[in-house]
Amino acid sequence: MQSSTGLFVLVFASSWLALGPTVNAQTQSEPRALPTTPGPSSPSASIPENKLDAAAAALKSVSMVKQEYEQRIAQAPESDKSRLANEGKQALTNAVTDNGLSLAEYTAILQVAQNDPAVAKKFFSG
Repeated sequence: MQSSTGLFVLVFASSWLALGPTVNAQTQSEPRALPTTPGPSSPSASIPENKLDAAAAALKSVSMVKQEYEQRIAQAPESDKSRLANEGKQALTNAVTDNGLSLAEYTAILQVAQNDPAVAKKFFSG
């Protein structure tokens, strides 16, 4: 049973590290601050430049936190993995909110970036 619990913690930890902001945003009670607009109109036009800048900075911070906690969890004894996973979730949240965004805003901007090359360029150009 110990090894299956360890495997669960590793799978769970990997999942939240990869999808932490999205999962956390869905569990928040606050409404989405940035609506996404379906259809041919440009969603990037509805996202203020300062929010795009903040999301780009948050993405870098999230990436660094993700990498740090993946390493820490991989090297930790079984008894510490769950604690580190919870600690990592909080660190991911802080990586977003410390950049002036709510989790819902960050998630919405990332979703827009997946479908809008102009927004995606903001994240990967520098």
